[in-house]
Amino acid sequence: MVLAMLALLLGFLAGQALVFALPAGFATYLSVAILATLDSTLGGIKGVMQGRYDGIILISGFFINGSIAAFMVLMGDWIGVDLYYVAIFVFGIRIFQNLAVIRRELIEKILHSAAKRKSTSREVS
Repeated sequence: MVLAMLALLLGFLAGQALVFALPAGFATYLSVAILATLDSTLGGIKGVMQGRYDGIILISGFFINGSIAAFMVLMGDWIGVDLYYVAIFVFGIRIFQNLAVIRRELIEKILHSAAKRKSTSREVS
């Protein structure tokens, strides 16, 4: 946990120190990449909470989904159609579905631990 926090702090400081400008033409690609990253991350969290986490699935989904979405945006640029809306729509749906499952799992875990504490306190008294 300490290593993760240190890496997060180091990444934040590096991001503040380094100046990086992205051309406006890449904004659609960046938005799709961010959504693909968020989708994969939330999918991994959901997998951990459900006890079905698989690192290979997470990494392959991250790269394959992100690559297909970026390619779809590129193809849309080539033919003059805004296909990035499709990627945004699909990733948006998946993100909200993952968040719904994570929320349900958290609520069940909290309620289960509260019920367990209540039952153990009754047994002690």
